[in-house]
Amino acid sequence: MTTTYVDAIRQGISEEMERDPNVFLLGEDIGVYGGAFKVTQGLLERFGERRVVDTPISESAIVGAAIGASFMGLRPVAEIQFADFISCGFDQIVNFAAKCRYRWNAPAPIVVRAPCGGGIHGGPFHSQQNEAWFAHTPGLKVVLPATARDAKGLIKSAIRDNDPVIFFEHKALYRRIKEEVPEDDYSVPIGKANIFREGKHITVVTYSAMVHVAAEAAEILDKDGISVEIVDLRTLTPLDEETILASVRKTSKALVLHEANLTGGFGGEITARITEKAFEDLDGPVLRLAAPDVPVPFSTPLEEAYLPNTQKLLEKLRWLAAY
Repeated sequence: MTTTYVDAIRQGISEEMERDPNVFLLGEDIGVYGGAFKVTQGLLERFGERRVVDTPISESAIVGAAIGASFMGLRPVAEIQFADFISCGFDQIVNFAAKCRYRWNAPAPIVVRAPCGGGIHGGPFHSQQNEAWFAHTPGLKVVLPATARDAKGLIKSAIRDNDPVIFFEHKALYRRIKEEVPEDDYSVPIGKANIFREGKHITVVTYSAMVHVAAEAAEILDKDGISVEIVDLRTLTPLDEETILASVRKTSKALVLHEANLTGGFGGEITARITEKAFEDLDGPVLRLAAPDVPVPFSTPLEEAYLPNTQKLLEKLRWLAAY
């Protein structure tokens, strides 16, 4: 059936709550209100207040309670209302949840859901892409689905995982993306990239909302005889290096695209691995396209100028094709 990105996530969560009575939800306004973006709408009525728990406005308490519950055999799914505010629970995530397995082999099967990204004119405190903070932390799995089908399959895998998973949901995709999503039980493996579009001349390595920017550019370049392959990472940690390198060796040219700002962004890690391990296969420099190193603007025209878009990508891809 045709399903939106937001509905696909809700379906995945609901199915896991039906399957496993140890799965429960906690977060700000997720119960009566149904969540800031309505991801959890209807789940309080279906599962009751013991499994859909409204919390105080304290991200540190939300994550800490989730970790404690996971030690008691539960599988909490914690919502951070905006990914920007995850910084308030940063210590609990990176210095506790991420280290539990290593320090005393204690699994912490928590999922931290974080609506992220720009394109909704939310300004600097409600629009950040901060996945690189967590991809730099051993012990965490970082997931960023780009499609409704993957969003459902990956949230199910995240809930079943015995280690902490940071699950970034791009806000601009919630109701923009619609596609056929299987009604039967399925999951998408964490740590496996997807060839979103096959091509011959250039590889674009990307994830989250930028997958769709890349797809728009690829359609346009097809008319010019430039064939673009798109690798949708889906997961940053663990990273599917094998799929990235196989695609680059096939096309011999690569561009890494992400919405987060350039300096210290995860694109630098991907670029380094391509350069280290596929240098002899390259016919041009590995390019990056990302946002500039400034806070996300609130003004609509300034935000549009800030975000990577199809036109900016076309310019870089045409340059690389001609190199």
